[in-house]
Amino acid sequence: MAPPKKGKADGPPIIVKKITVVAAGHHGGAWKVAYADFVTAMMAFFLLLWLLGATNEKQRKGLADYFTPTLVKLRQESAGSNGMLGGSSITDVDNYPNRAGQTGTKSITIPRDTTGGPKDGAQKVKSMQERLTAKLAESKVPQRIAKQVRMVDTSEGIRIDLVDDADFAMFQLGTTVLTGDAALLLKAIGGVIAPEAGAVSIRGHTDALPWRGGGGVNNWSLSAGRAEATRQALLRQGIGEGRYRRIEGVADREPLVRDNPQDPRNRRISILLMR
Repeated sequence: MAPPKKGKADGPPIIVKKITVVAAGHHGGAWKVAYADFVTAMMAFFLLLWLLGATNEKQRKGLADYFTPTLVKLRQESAGSNGMLGGSSITDVDNYPNRAGQTGTKSITIPRDTTGGPKDGAQKVKSMQERLTAKLAESKVPQRIAKQVRMVDTSEGIRIDLVDDADFAMFQLGTTVLTGDAALLLKAIGGVIAPEAGAVSIRGHTDALPWRGGGGVNNWSLSAGRAEATRQALLRQGIGEGRYRRIEGVADREPLVRDNPQDPRNRRISILLMR
């Protein structure tokens, strides 16, 4: 049998096709994600610029507070609401101009198993208020006088404000002599503070009416003298000499009613039971 002839291979030739996949675009599709992020950031930036230009200072503060809902404003200048012992504390509902601030308090950020802080401070204020209410009732202090006492929990301690108004004055006009009503209040307050631990600081305040009495006296010396007269009254109620940390007068520099520096409510004595 003759061998097969050499030449063309049996069957069709085998063809190998090489396919190269080329991604769409010059750098692929990743640039689209980066561009979308850039456009979003620019939109937020121009929205911020529009808000800054279209709102006033109060509205901008409200916006800032909305995005910081855990921020707690310590209302140091607040002396409480109307009514007997109608104080406020840092554990009360905050007064931010936004919906998120209507139910939030600082106490929700404190773990339940911790001690101290605003939670204990609020309990102490409540206890002191109850005891002071009882002592005022024992002394038969009229309601119109008792409502001049305001108690508030601050970062430094519990502050008790004795506030003047058009119908009540802690001191005789232009002097450092306590009125009879003020002496009754200080007697009750001294009975509440005496058993408590902590140093005591007393600060005198006046209104912005200029002093016309002459004799080298001014609102600075008057406020300091009234703070000292308060200290002496508390000494007689058993609060020892060693407990006093500061006795000072600040004249009219820290008004309670900022819109009206001459308001009689700016005349007050602040007694701070320090932590």
